[in-house]
Amino acid sequence: MLNLIFQKLYMSPKKPIILSVMIISFIFSGCFTPKPVVSPESSIETREVPSEKKEPSNMISEPVPEIKKEDSEEKAFKHSPFVMREFRAAWIATVANINWPSKAGLSSEEQKKEAIALLDFLQEHNYNAVIFQARPQADALYESDLEPWSYFLTGEQGKAPQPYYDPLEFWINEAHDRGLELHVWLNPYRAHHSTGGKITEAATVKNHPNLVVELKNGMWWLDPSKKETQDHTAAVVMDIVKRYDIDGVHFDDYFYPYASYNKGEDFPDSSNYQAYLQQGGKMERADWRRDNVNRFVERIYKEIKAEKPHVKFGISPFGIYRPGFPQSIQGMDQYNELYADARLWLNKGWIDYYSPQLYWKINQTAQSFPVLLGWWEKENHQQRHLWPGINIDFGGDDPNVIETISQIMITRGMLPESKGSVHWSIGPLLKYPKISAGIRDGAYSRKALIPASPWLDATPPKKPELSVELNNDLVNLSWNHENEFEIFQWVIHYKYKGAWNYRILDRHQKSLTLPKSHSEGENNYLTHIGVTAVDRSGNQSEFVEQKL
Repeated sequence: MLNLIFQKLYMSPKKPIILSVMIISFIFSGCFTPKPVVSPESSIETREVPSEKKEPSNMISEPVPEIKKEDSEEKAFKHSPFVMREFRAAWIATVANINWPSKAGLSSEEQKKEAIALLDFLQEHNYNAVIFQARPQADALYESDLEPWSYFLTGEQGKAPQPYYDPLEFWINEAHDRGLELHVWLNPYRAHHSTGGKITEAATVKNHPNLVVELKNGMWWLDPSKKETQDHTAAVVMDIVKRYDIDGVHFDDYFYPYASYNKGEDFPDSSNYQAYLQQGGKMERADWRRDNVNRFVERIYKEIKAEKPHVKFGISPFGIYRPGFPQSIQGMDQYNELYADARLWLNKGWIDYYSPQLYWKINQTAQSFPVLLGWWEKENHQQRHLWPGINIDFGGDDPNVIETISQIMITRGMLPESKGSVHWSIGPLLKYPKISAGIRDGAYSRKALIPASPWLDATPPKKPELSVELNNDLVNLSWNHENEFEIFQWVIHYKYKGAWNYRILDRHQKSLTLPKSHSEGENNYLTHIGVTAVDRSGNQSEFVEQKL
């Protein structure tokens, strides 16, 4: 029923107004109030905190000394006119050659050509981030001394691309040149995928046999309980953080494996658990498994921040925390199957952004998109970014347009302070032209900056210098900055006798030509222009404006 309502709204000439009203109805009460942190031991969904009783004060307050105006005044920071902020990302999967490269063994030039086509598509459709899978199975789509070259890249595990190039470095540079952030997506524990080809002598399975276990479906898994596993995977993460100019590190939902991967049998870690008990451990096995993952997540976050504070750490856990959270929700229990206490990580702020995989429709009662999103938002005690993962392939083009745009708009209404979505995956955007065009022409019709992360860095960059040259019917703008290596993007604002408009430009573009007038209507002359610089944490500089 709700899909029919959204379809009617989408086709209505008054759809922006009506849809806005509908979106507001989805906003849950208390979304932006302080939230108590729930301890990992508690299975209680909410708890009451007694209010502090305050006795009336009998003290007489001292008069406040008068402060001279000149002592209290500071030069006001000049903010720019409005610019949209929203995280707009797509996953690009390399495992099983889902998205890139299209098949293993392509030449380096063919791989580059395919990569550029994907990045151009994202730029042209007004996305601003890409989540690129660089470690699909304890291997590497980059130069690494810790793990072998990926089978999905060359068709042979351990074989480098020929002629040689570093794919991750290539993706980073090409993404940044298009104004796209690049988040490197790593699978923390998968050691070998069932589609990953022959296990060679270069494989992690061979080089670290004491760390891996074989599952019934043909996969191999790094044992999360072993310190050596945590040390090795942490070393892989930090090697990338130190050597590559990435914008984020991203884990998906694979912690302990899904039960189906081992055909319903328990994960084979009995000897490790018994060793833990013999050393004086007291936790039940399920709690012990969750603790192994919890300590690892916290460790990764702290190590990234110690090395490069601006690099964001994000996780996209399974979309349901536990059945019954909230009460109407049914589905898999990741807490007791993947041993992922995803609520705890969000409560504690061990991440910079969270993208729970909410891959269900709005009106799917037992797994409703807005109901689940509202629950996760209420657990966001540290006010980190909550950018849900959304499914854009429900088996067709026309219905997907309505569902996808509706989910984006609901997300904007429920999370107005930090809008954003991550699209699974870039594949359906290419497969279904009506979806990609509908998003581009509707929700993503204007480019957007990525929301700032003030807990990482709240200091704006210094303002740029602006030069203006009038040339007949054209206005030539150019700008520069004293610390250009700190700048990720530029925002150019301009005004033609009406509302301000803007363009977001990549780091290398430092000039722009605008016409003095446009052809629509009267009073169409360019009257104001301005520029701001945007740094790696999303901070925007003071606005530099010039009237014409």
